[in-house]
Amino acid sequence: MTWTRTRSAWAGVVAAALLVLLGAAFGRPDVAVLGAAPVVAAVWDWWRRPTTDVTVALEASDAPSEPGVLLADVVLRAPAGTAGVLVRVRRRHREMSEVLVRVDGERRLPLSVLTVRTGPQDLAEVDALGIGPGAASASEPAEPASRAVLVLPATRPLDDVPLPPRLRGLTGAHESRRPGEGGSLRDVHPFTPGDRLRRIDWRVTARRAPDLHELYVRREHAQAEAVVMLVVDSRDDVGPDPATWRGSEPPDAADATSLDVARQSAASVAEAFLGRGDRVGLDDLAAMRRPLPAGGGRRQLDRIRQALAVTAPVGEPARRVRAPQLPSGALVVVFSTFLDDDAAAVAASWRRAGHRVVAVDVLPRVRSSELSERQRIALRIVTMSREDRLAALADADVEVVQWRDAPAVALARMARRAQRRTGAGAR
Repeated sequence: MTWTRTRSAWAGVVAAALLVLLGAAFGRPDVAVLGAAPVVAAVWDWWRRPTTDVTVALEASDAPSEPGVLLADVVLRAPAGTAGVLVRVRRRHREMSEVLVRVDGERRLPLSVLTVRTGPQDLAEVDALGIGPGAASASEPAEPASRAVLVLPATRPLDDVPLPPRLRGLTGAHESRRPGEGGSLRDVHPFTPGDRLRRIDWRVTARRAPDLHELYVRREHAQAEAVVMLVVDSRDDVGPDPATWRGSEPPDAADATSLDVARQSAASVAEAFLGRGDRVGLDDLAAMRRPLPAGGGRRQLDRIRQALAVTAPVGEPARRVRAPQLPSGALVVVFSTFLDDDAAAVAASWRRAGHRVVAVDVLPRVRSSELSERQRIALRIVTMSREDRLAALADADVEVVQWRDAPAVALARMARRAQRRTGAGAR
């Protein structure tokens, strides 16, 4: 790395040399002495300049992070004699911060970045510029350091969620209509071979058969689990500004896009069901790959969040000939902007097949104040088509939820509306 004189050092040397020449020309030794001091200081500082490189690295931080905050450590290494290091941080080609620090050999600086985006992204790009003694010399900018991170979607609590019309299995958190154990009282029935002795209800037996010629047992409803399939439409990744929807310019980095909203909403719904002991799977309409099969537990939530984080639009998606196959009786939750007919058609076909389908609209709240007249007309046409599409889904008995408008309340209302007698609809 080459250390060069700074412009201020050159300006000082030139000014001091002029003073020396003027003093010598006009016979003013005091003026010459006044200019000699800066020249000597500049030569001395130049002679003490460092000779090795200044390096910068971006490493993972050990500090606990919070949702929406990315943490890292900026590691600076400077040779002996470096007076300071100018550190510049950029993100998405925009200047974020600039700071001058003192480095004695090595120094670690904490870096925190606020973001509303999820998925793969560059945390930041950091470069450094060494400053020599007396600011008389400066190094060439160090090789910029960057770090790619994968931001997992955060979740929001959901108090209640709707259930599918059919429950499965012999264990779970929901009551089915099948006889079994763990649920509420089903009926009182005469004792038959296979009934357990601890199920005998002695009060009913004493009332109906005082001579004990027949025993009566209490039968309960069996516990069952719900199977939920989350289907994300990753073909669209649009922000609140409609002027960026055509793809000629990226959405503002400070705005969450529709795919960010889809990731968060899908992770929240998965957490709500998995917390109740149900099984949840994940599929992507735009990806022709094997879906994540339904599973339960904390590890399944981690798998779903990881799969959601890497979900992104890749080129032109292939058109599906038919809707993906789903487990029988599963609740299907579709996350899409519904800017075209594909996701709506797939959701309607699943409803016709007997699944309970919930369509979650993940389009962010649109900002139209800065649009031109032509752009406003285009937005109005797109909005009317989208509203017609969502209305057609509602007519097809697909339940629609706007994620930007209190989704927890809407899902809880759907869950209460679908409440039935114990175990109804489960086999």
